[in-house]
Amino acid sequence: MQDTAVTTILEHAEAGAQLRRHFFQSEARNLADIALRLALVLARGHKILLCGNGGSAADCQHLAAEFVNRFLMDRPPLPAIALTTDTSILTAVVNDFGPEQIFARQVQALGVPGDALLALSTSGRSPNVLAALAAARELSLTTCGLSGAGGGDMAPLCDFLLAVPDTRTPLIQEIHIAAGHLLCGLADYYLFENVSVLAPYLGKSQEPHDPE
Repeated sequence: MQDTAVTTILEHAEAGAQLRRHFFQSEARNLADIALRLALVLARGHKILLCGNGGSAADCQHLAAEFVNRFLMDRPPLPAIALTTDTSILTAVVNDFGPEQIFARQVQALGVPGDALLALSTSGRSPNVLAALAAARELSLTTCGLSGAGGGDMAPLCDFLLAVPDTRTPLIQEIHIAAGHLLCGLADYYLFENVSVLAPYLGKSQEPHDPE
């Protein structure tokens, strides 16, 4: 008799492996560029804000912890704030302004020009994430998105977008956290192991890969 549970495990693992391989092969340069931009944000004394819903909220908290505490190397704490954790703020905003504003209000309160917003939405259509990206754009934050296939409505609001080419939420989320880990590790690399890469841009308005 076929063991359905084992078959399910193996099929999920194979689908995830194929998707992961395709994503990182196609997005490696983009991922490195985002990490470089985040490293510049931090090197200039600014911070990273993160937002997302459900499992993506958990990923935001996970990644903020990696920046603030440490990832793989011992180094100074780096400023990152998950906008998903303060229940008093979240419930107050929902009560007074509606759920679409729970992240945007925090971006408006905490964000300053030069900061970055890392926004996660597997569909790319979460209204509160879109509102946060729009608020970040208005404040001249660097906007980075992690989404699923095509990027949804997030795409035009993101300076940088990592769109996993799939519509299956669990697989997208698995790649999001792997990409997030790489962003943490590469930011550490640029900030503490290969700072010469940042030097040409520090103190200048021109950013890596901006048009000349």
